[in-house]
Amino acid sequence: MTYATGAPEVRVTGRRIVATLIDGLIFGLINSALVAAFGVEGAESGFDLTRFDNTGTLWLSVIVLLYYTLFEGLTGRTIGKWITGIRVVDAHTGGRPGLLSGLVRTLLRLIDGFLGYLVGFLVVVNSDRRRRLGDMAAKTLVVRAQ
Repeated sequence: MTYATGAPEVRVTGRRIVATLIDGLIFGLINSALVAAFGVEGAESGFDLTRFDNTGTLWLSVIVLLYYTLFEGLTGRTIGKWITGIRVVDAHTGGRPGLLSGLVRTLLRLIDGFLGYLVGFLVVVNSDRRRRLGDMAAKTLVVRAQ
């Protein structure tokens, strides 16, 4: 399935930043709920979890891994991406990326998210198709949704 015809609009860096902040808020809510309900050790903030680092508990890491892998792999969108009107697509077909691509993008958040996503931001603004390392490895693009 192809989402758009013609050249995709990849200049969505601002929208990507806002989407990440929204997803961070969601993770913050999940983190707070787990801490309140089960007394588990939580992350310092939900934004820490968007980078998929080792902050917090194993449960939170699993939730983040599943959130990004399933949402981006199967639908091309997280809640933050949906709200900001962008989606992840396979760079070759323009269709849904698939679970393996979603997993690769998520795992590389460990590198892209370094220094508050500074690494990812610098790579995105300096790449011709506005891709972070996770996008390059997964062969995906983040585009304006049509």
